[in-house]
Amino acid sequence: MNRPAAFGPDHPHPLSTMKTELVWEGKYDAYGNRRPIKLPASPLPLQRIETIDEPRDRSRSQGLLWEPESAHRDDFRNLLIWGDNKLALAALLEQFRGKIDLIYIDPPFDVGADFTMQVQLGGEGEALQKEQSILEAVAYRDTWGKGTDSYLHMMYERLVLMKDLLSESGNIFVHCDWRVNSYIRLLLDDILSGDNHQNELIWIYSRMASKNQRNFNNTHQTIFWYRKGPGFTFNVDQVRTEYAESSKKRAGYAKKGVGSGLLKEGSVCELHEKGKFPDDWMSIPFERNATYQTEKPENLLDVIIKAASNEGDLVADFFCGSGTTMAVAEKLGRRWIGVDLGRYAIHVSRKRLIQVQRELHTAGKPYRSFDVYNLGRYERQWWQLDRLKGADSEHRRLVLQFYQAAPLDNPPHPLLHGKKHGAFVHVDQIDSIFAFDELKTAAEAARSAGGRELHCLAWEFEMELAAKKQAIEAETGLTVRLKYIPREIMEPNRTACQFFEAGYLEARAIKKGKKVDVELLRFTPALAEAPEAEMSALRERAIKSPFDFIDFWAVDFDWRDNKPFEHHWQDFRTRKDRSLKTRTDLGWEYDHQGPHRICIKVIDVFGVDTTTIIAV
Repeated sequence: MNRPAAFGPDHPHPLSTMKTELVWEGKYDAYGNRRPIKLPASPLPLQRIETIDEPRDRSRSQGLLWEPESAHRDDFRNLLIWGDNKLALAALLEQFRGKIDLIYIDPPFDVGADFTMQVQLGGEGEALQKEQSILEAVAYRDTWGKGTDSYLHMMYERLVLMKDLLSESGNIFVHCDWRVNSYIRLLLDDILSGDNHQNELIWIYSRMASKNQRNFNNTHQTIFWYRKGPGFTFNVDQVRTEYAESSKKRAGYAKKGVGSGLLKEGSVCELHEKGKFPDDWMSIPFERNATYQTEKPENLLDVIIKAASNEGDLVADFFCGSGTTMAVAEKLGRRWIGVDLGRYAIHVSRKRLIQVQRELHTAGKPYRSFDVYNLGRYERQWWQLDRLKGADSEHRRLVLQFYQAAPLDNPPHPLLHGKKHGAFVHVDQIDSIFAFDELKTAAEAARSAGGRELHCLAWEFEMELAAKKQAIEAETGLTVRLKYIPREIMEPNRTACQFFEAGYLEARAIKKGKKVDVELLRFTPALAEAPEAEMSALRERAIKSPFDFIDFWAVDFDWRDNKPFEHHWQDFRTRKDRSLKTRTDLGWEYDHQGPHRICIKVIDVFGVDTTTIIAV
């Protein structure tokens, strides 16, 4: 029997040759090989669903002189993408590999909790105390997966893709706090190399201490700055700060001469004429009235973007939240890409960026148009293939589980899949649009089985189906509820999420000569499930003052099939201005004979959109 050779210089123990590295479950496979990033065989195509250049469209419709060469900085259209950022990153590689100059991300901190925000209603922005629990929407998930291993693997996969997108002169800033900063630093060293670490920046802010607090107050967060390579961008003169006059006087500094800085009398200590060299810590207060609890101040992003990019450079934020990075980038003349998986985050960002467009145009400053993208049904198909192994039955089971409905072992009809509180439940296929004919068949099946209520769960509904269902309800005597399957069920950390009812919208065209405007007539908002007493109060409010639930609406006066929705006109509420028009004031004129179709899109306070089409 051969004994294994003793460990020694000629036969070193494996542990003696290991390098220092961060290891987590899932980093290596059973053979010790580093796992590749799990992605579709071909990148999923980005679907352009909206185009936004509101100042241009308003001027064009009103017959005003429009000079795109002065109004727009160039032909580049910024991108706002709704979906899983890993899939979006992979989709961007074909066009933007090595072309992004600055990445700033403020990823989730692995705190294991959902942050919520209170939804404002109506012109006064009130949220009744008795309704508070149903008027809070989950706005930002500050968690991922099951513990630190899953979190690190999530970040690793995305950071590797971000590195591929960075230009050779590019920089990446990763914002984190005490919960994960030690892990993130090692992760960045692993991916970008410790030699490319530039700074560990400290952001200091104020926070009231708890009355019974038993530790030092947490008043800072960390921002790690890494470069792609040695030729990185750093504009120190853009972020210098002015010396305090009192400090200069106390130190005995005096002006040495025009353009030559400041010199301390009797010494060779010279201060730069453009100001103080920035420190690696920044004392900047939180934004007041921030949309999210995790939202960072614009002043903080202003420093980072000015220091680490130039005008015209491409800036990206792949956890973009409320859009702070893109808003500051737009104001500073940078191009931008923003990605987030939250419906509400995209809604808030859209409003904010339209407002920036308006402000820049009003001030006579150039700006760029932007488009909204998603991954559409392709994201769902990949999720079904990857996580559900392609099984339709597994898809239905998971949807019923999230909806808290019991599956039917022996269903009376193939379109009836479950039951909840006595109501039959139908789950539509993952890549289809639930249409009128299928609704009619499911309703007849539910009635034949003795049902009084039918809940239809679908990823997409045929346009205006919420209005058409009334005829089916009258014919069958059923109560029919149409509810969207939330994309949040595709997130690996989710155990519960909200199913919103499909809203109903009615509008009319108003013609005056050759000019056309649109007026909203009726609206039923998308409502999520809640305890019955609270839901009754919410429905009562929706019946009494339905327009209070509208947060944003837009009109495409020349809508066509297979064309992105074009924002010719829009109005929306802000924290400062809660008013909302219910009639456009554009006076749109067509440059060719009709017929034409007008598409009206309303987004409610929960971030859910409802659309209708009228012919003119």
